[in-house]
Amino acid sequence: MHLVQVKYKKLRDLAVVPSYQTEHAAGMDLFSANDEPITIDVGEIAMIPLGFAMALPDHYEAQVRPRSGLGSKFGISLPNSPGTIDADYRGELSVPLINHGKVPFVVETNMRIAQMIIAPVVQASFEVVEELDETVRGAGGFGSTGN
Repeated sequence: MHLVQVKYKKLRDLAVVPSYQTEHAAGMDLFSANDEPITIDVGEIAMIPLGFAMALPDHYEAQVRPRSGLGSKFGISLPNSPGTIDADYRGELSVPLINHGKVPFVVETNMRIAQMIIAPVVQASFEVVEELDETVRGAGGFGSTGN
């Protein structure tokens, strides 16, 4: 296991430090830090505060992803999944939740609403060329390799 040190700054009293729920979990749970319940109507998006800021090490990002339980049971997801938090961002984290379900959904205080994965970042540079090497697939697009 490779451990990365992330600096955490609590901005709201209700904030909860992100945590892994099991020993081998890839993602850590993110907890809402709203003062009162937030209702997300069907088809609506709400920004849910997490109550903290953080400093990631250089060359790392945080990926914010939906929780599978909220998605499968209630239709709650992230409209920009996965969301990316860059290493140089220092503001309060919040999570946009969208309700794809059939009834309004209530986000209670300190509810587990998303998961976050810390991952290394590789930046690329582009070389402008006249031709690309040939492959078996070639220019075949969506669905060109089967199902």
